[in-house]
Amino acid sequence: MTEGRYILAIDQGTTSTRAMLFDHEGHPRGISQREIGQLYPRPAWVEHDPEEIWRSVLEVSKRAIEVSGIQSQAIAAIGITNQRETTVVWERRTGRPIHNAIVWQDRRTTEQCRRLAEDGLGETVQAKTGLLLDPYFSGTKIAWLLDNVPGAREMSERGQLAFGTVDSFLLWRLTGGQVHATDVTNASRTLLFDIHRLEWDDEMLALLRIPRAMMPTVHANVTAFGETVPDLLGSSIPITGMAGDQQAATVGQACLAPGMVKATYGTGAFILLNTGAAAVRSRNKLLTTVCYRLPKAETQYAIEGSIFVAGAAIQWLRDKLGLIGTASESQAFAESLPDNRDVYLVPAFTGLGAPYWDPDARAAIVGLSRDSGTAELVRAALEAVAYQTHDLMTAMAADGAARPVALRVDGGMVRNDWMLQFLSDVLDLPVARPVVGETTSLGAAYLAGMYCGFYRSTDLAKHWRQDRLFEPRMPASLRERLIGGWRRAVAAARH
Repeated sequence: MTEGRYILAIDQGTTSTRAMLFDHEGHPRGISQREIGQLYPRPAWVEHDPEEIWRSVLEVSKRAIEVSGIQSQAIAAIGITNQRETTVVWERRTGRPIHNAIVWQDRRTTEQCRRLAEDGLGETVQAKTGLLLDPYFSGTKIAWLLDNVPGAREMSERGQLAFGTVDSFLLWRLTGGQVHATDVTNASRTLLFDIHRLEWDDEMLALLRIPRAMMPTVHANVTAFGETVPDLLGSSIPITGMAGDQQAATVGQACLAPGMVKATYGTGAFILLNTGAAAVRSRNKLLTTVCYRLPKAETQYAIEGSIFVAGAAIQWLRDKLGLIGTASESQAFAESLPDNRDVYLVPAFTGLGAPYWDPDARAAIVGLSRDSGTAELVRAALEAVAYQTHDLMTAMAADGAARPVALRVDGGMVRNDWMLQFLSDVLDLPVARPVVGETTSLGAAYLAGMYCGFYRSTDLAKHWRQDRLFEPRMPASLRERLIGGWRRAVAAARH
């Protein structure tokens, strides 16, 4: 057993960065979080400042250690989890990013993806990468940066640039530029990684004109990635676990057996169905992705459905329309109405994800009347999360997935009891909320701790504890009517 008494998890998300310290039982012992800025240079373009991301990681990590009252020497290891697909390219010599990070929500490469699809490349892409041709993924973002940042193409061909998703960028900075690496889950979201051979694919790299020299080394989720520069956090700490946020949440939810399903509700919403050692190809526009790879074990795969906007719709109501002061107010507004008054919000601010994959769809509010107000819009935003989840669960069932015993949920939105009850009603399925809601951070801690003997994979299921189970109670006739209204609203948003 390692001498350290805690694991530090760094969770760098789309709208905030969090650091948490966990003990041997998986209990949180220190936490710090701060929001990061969102940049929208053009319609449907979304960027982050990589330097702000880096500063936020240092700030919350130091603060979490400080509020916990422990010394950095008591930390056995660090686990990193991150917003996936978000793309950073930086100079190897200086570590300076050549451009803002292009966020996973960004749609600027829609036309490039459309041209590749028209050239008949969709089948090749799905067979190798498990993904669909969509701006969501990193590959076309890298290509855009090389083609649009002056001098970037030439520098890349001279081996002077490095690409990374956020995990890779943070690892580079934490190790003082000594390590350029990523893990199999983040690599599997780039359009450039063969998920069967578990290596970068030369055909995909050539297709997008991306030099292989830019790419990080790919490791399993549990390994010795590197050590932090001592003066960053007070001592040199091993970094021994990394995973994309949704895969980390799957581990944190202990969904380690084939057939188990989890849903994370944050900025977006993501549902992963564990399919075990089989990389199941979806026939219903879902994604096949690496779920995780543990030491001395086969790679585990998942089918995933991605919802681009979930909590971000509540953030929009708060920040852009000023209808609410805090996200927590949304529950009271929803509960104030006896029904939804036939008002639907389709939050296609950056297109629609699975199972539609329609980058041209735009947000729509359907069913307004003179009586409609704040409560109706807030409730519609919450209901949209459940309807979109129903779309994904229906697609998974069509792909042959057995009906799960329950849907395990996590993320910032699951503190809303009204939303989880409505979710259970729409799915006609029990919804289980864990005691530790920040399962993304917990999963990163579990992965890091496995390497140094802090945790064992066989213990994770015993660590998982249920806070509350929401069970369906909506009449079938009402469920069908509400889902029918949602489908008509989606058709309007896609028109």
